[in-house]
Amino acid sequence: MFTAEDRDRVLDRLLQLAEADESVTGAALTGSQAVGAGDQWSDIDLVLAVRDSPVEVCERWTEHLYNDGFGALHHWDLPAGAKAIRVFLLADELEVDLTFAPEPEFGARGPQWRTLFGSPRTLEPFPDPERRTLVGHAWHHALHARTCIARGRAWQAEHWISALRDQVVALACLRLGHPAFYAKGAHLLPRDVTDQLEPALVRSLDEAELRRALAAAVGALAAEIERSDAGLAARLRLRSRL
Repeated sequence: MFTAEDRDRVLDRLLQLAEADESVTGAALTGSQAVGAGDQWSDIDLVLAVRDSPVEVCERWTEHLYNDGFGALHHWDLPAGAKAIRVFLLADELEVDLTFAPEPEFGARGPQWRTLFGSPRTLEPFPDPERRTLVGHAWHHALHARTCIARGRAWQAEHWISALRDQVVALACLRLGHPAFYAKGAHLLPRDVTDQLEPALVRSLDEAELRRALAAAVGALAAEIERSDAGLAARLRLRSRL
């Protein structure tokens, strides 16, 4: 596995490439390292402002990652509109996330941003997830979990129960002002929330266990909705319906 020193060397080489590339007009770190919160396991999140086609620049940089000593083993892409985002796995298990942004889209949309060179634009911050959508996903997942248990589809039921639990985590993070995407604020949740979620972990694929975990997840969801909207909690009456 990579060390912090290995990661720093890779970042230095990437920045040298960026400064030498006439298509690149800016660079910024995002993620935990941008705000000094990185640790030995942190990956590299680098945004590059480009004056040419982001896709063309991305393809050219991909050649660097595979053929110029970086040791790339695999990559995949995230859909990102006018940007090109490519995620690389290097041979020492270091993840490198490279975003190639048109110059008008080079700028911070959240607090985790540190400009290394170039002139960032002022952009609208990323919106929080909508509470209505999170609640909707949650009851959708609960219904599908119940159906899968009835059909004897244990693995699919486990998927939906876990997905339901994820929505409760997101709802609690949103309510408390913590990062709500990808459970990034889950470690900040208080015990009164997490103590209700722990029993929702699926411990086996037995039908009785799946039903127990589903009931616990639904109870945690009902309690979370009650904290913010007692009227909605009363209308849904999730405990009695599932």
